[in-house]
This record gives sequence, C-alpha cells and structure tokens, in this order.
Amino acid sequence: MLQVQNISFAYDSKAVISNVSFSIEKGSNVAIIGESGCGKSTLLKLIYGLHDLNEGEIHWESTPVLGPKFNLVPGMDQMKYLAQDFDLMPYITVAENVGKFLSNVFPEQKKQRVQELLEMVEMTDFADTKAKYLSGGQQQRVALARVLALEPEVLLLDEPFSNIDSFRKGALRRNLFAYLKNKKITCIIATHDSIDALSFSDETIVMKDGEIIAFDASPKIYLKPERKYVASLYGEVNEISLNLLEEKTQSEKTILVYSHELYLAERSNLEVTVKQSYYKGNTFLVKGVYDRKVLFFENPFPIPDGEKVFLTVDEEVIEYRK
Repeated sequence: MLQVQNISFAYDSKAVISNVSFSIEKGSNVAIIGESGCGKSTLLKLIYGLHDLNEGEIHWESTPVLGPKFNLVPGMDQMKYLAQDFDLMPYITVAENVGKFLSNVFPEQKKQRVQELLEMVEMTDFADTKAKYLSGGQQQRVALARVLALEPEVLLLDEPFSNIDSFRKGALRRNLFAYLKNKKITCIIATHDSIDALSFSDETIVMKDGEIIAFDASPKIYLKPERKYVASLYGEVNEISLNLLEEKTQSEKTILVYSHELYLAERSNLEVTVKQSYYKGNTFLVKGVYDRKVLFFENPFPIPDGEKVFLTVDEEVIEYRK
C-alpha cells in the first residue's frame, strides 16, 4: 500500500502541495486530474522522492520515501517515474534504450524482454532505429517501454499519452493497463484527459490549488461530482435549479447536469434561446440562454440561432444528483 500522510511542499515560498493525504492499495490504477498548475506533476515527483517534503510522510509498504537530503541518487528503487521529457538516449537504438538497465548476463532473456515490451507499445518495427529519428509520440512509447523493463512495483506516469496520435492511443492504453493489472503493478497517472481516464482508473484524485478536493472510485467521481469544478473537468456542465427540471418541485436547490444529459422536450419549465451550435462529429453541442444564464446541451442536429426550445433531463439523473 502507498500511504501519503499530511504532506506539504513549497518551491521557495510558494506553496504547491498543501496538507495532502491518501492511501492506494497495491495493484490499483489511480488517475490524478485537475486544471494546469494544480500540483499533479509535483505530487508524482514527491511520491518518487525527487523533492524533500516540508511536512508529512510517504510510505510504500513499510518503506519511507525519502528525498535528495537522504539519497545520493534521488528516487525509489521500487518505483519508476516517467516525466514528460522522456529522457531517452538519442544516439542509441530503440531496443538499446529499452534494454539499457537490463542485465547482460542472459542475453537471450534480455532480447525476449525487450521484444515483449516493444510489442506492447507497437514499436517493434523501429527496434533498430536511433531514438533521435523518432517523432515525439514514438519517443513517448519507447519511454513507456523502458520504465517497465525492470518491472517496478509502482509506476508513476506524467501525461504519458500526450504526444501519441488518437488512433493509436486507445490500443496503447488497453495494452498498457492490461499489462499492469496482470502484473499487479500499482500505477498513478497524472493526466488532463479526464474522460479517457475513466476507462482505466480504479480511483480518481481531483486536485485544485495544491489540495485534494475529491478522491473516490472513478465512476462515482464522474456520476456524482460534489463541485462544479470537478464536473467541469469532464466537459461542459450546467448548474440548474430543481424547480426547472421537476414539474411539482418548488425547490430552488441546484444540481449539476452534464451537457449530454439534457435533451429536447415538448414542454418543460426550462425554455432556452439557442445562440449557437457546435459540430462535434457524432452530435452538436448547443449553446443556449435561460434568464441571461448560459446553458449547454447536446443534440443530434443543429438548431437555428434564436430558436426557443424546451429542455429536460431523466428523473434518474435528478435523483442521483440531489
């Protein structure tokens, strides 16, 4: 188990992490999400031991995680950390980069291990290519393979798919997280891609201004967000009074409703004036106004600007969010 207990950290006098605590079970995949600058990357570095804590403690199993004051070479032996700069050696081949830290005592086993990892990240065709000739996305895939070479107990990933093409990203994620689950490797991933994180993360940590404001099972974080900030990380979200969504309710209490949960109705208490429709491929995101307040909803087809429409939401959504 990873235990983070009341940790705080500041660059010079600027607080970056403030009184953060959580624990993660061995073998779990956990996503850290939040707006840029909220402390996601710094938290990963603290867990790995790249900085000294101002306050608090971090333990992996029973071993304390200590920073540069205590270790000549910063970092935890049981962990691997993949930063956004990849840190590949440009003048050696892809295969040599992946196998750099593997023992040469059993060359055939080393070769098989490198081959296995390159297949997982779909880079076997580039095994003999020098790293300097790779694109950013290809380098990122090689870097992923390299941090797994010695099979860590904990894998810390900072935006690991940011440079990878969309058509390849899905297969890579499935391969990677299936591998991690099979090997029972604990993985913590800092990502701005909150929706995609739902497909692989068991739990989600939501950060804002260096603090954790939500930590729960990923589906619960998405389906029952406690704050509008949390919901907004997953896309357009509206804050709507119950009396506009329920016919017999006078309550002015508001609930959070995602844009895809609102749909057209023949008649309702919520009448909006359409301002613009944005094409999204499989649907249109429609911007509307109710009582000078902007709302977003989705529709299979565009709606002319200025047209008035009624909106509603399923009762199940209302009951879940109350």
